[in-house]
Amino acid sequence: MTNVNYTHFKFLPMSTRVLFSMVLLVFGLGYCMAMIQVWESHAGKDGDPMISGKDLMIAYSGNPEGTKLETALRGPMQDMLPKEKRDVIFDWLHNGAKAEDIPTKIDPILKEHCVVCHNPAANPHLPDFSSPQGLTKVAVQDEGMTIPTLVRVSHIHLFSITFIFFIVGYIFTHAVVRPTWAKCVVIAIPFLSLITDVASWYLTKVWDGFAWAVIVSGAFMGVAFTIMWFTSMWQMWFGKVPEGVGEDGSVSCIHSR
Repeated sequence: MTNVNYTHFKFLPMSTRVLFSMVLLVFGLGYCMAMIQVWESHAGKDGDPMISGKDLMIAYSGNPEGTKLETALRGPMQDMLPKEKRDVIFDWLHNGAKAEDIPTKIDPILKEHCVVCHNPAANPHLPDFSSPQGLTKVAVQDEGMTIPTLVRVSHIHLFSITFIFFIVGYIFTHAVVRPTWAKCVVIAIPFLSLITDVASWYLTKVWDGFAWAVIVSGAFMGVAFTIMWFTSMWQMWFGKVPEGVGEDGSVSCIHSR
């Protein structure tokens, strides 16, 4: 048997507790902003304002029932056009997206509402609506994110979120949670969920059902983050010193070799 000790929050220097608290406050705000961004990016792609598995299926594997332009106008770009003008574009898409109709039906709408952002000078990463060629590229069937795009987003996602949960998890290690295995599970869940989340982006292209794995993984990450955040802040500033904490602030965890 061996004793492994760690120091409870209440016995850390004030400066350390202030540092931990400021980090948690910023991460908490950032996590809320991230959830809003996920909602804004994905909710409504299937025509329903609530986020669903179908929304994520469309985002990652595409929409067999529509084009990229229609997916955007039913989702994140919905508020950029009045309903009657969106309906004009939908009718054009459903009738074959004929090139001869672009100058008379579509261009006036795009020039009034869209070209200010959708042009190479304003944002080279957005579809170019200043020319018919740019428009026709998004008037084809929506096939979701390309593999190169998924790879680019994956490595950013993996590195950044791992960094966040390493810091939050390290702060949480100073909390007293019984039994100890439950504390370890809470620390491990975000990392396992992150792997499942990113893997499901690719697997959704093979089977639509994996879109629900993205939602479940995100939910597990959110629950673990919430537990670690509130437990750490409560024990750091508000709660009493838990039972089992020594006079020097050390907490003994007995492990068998």
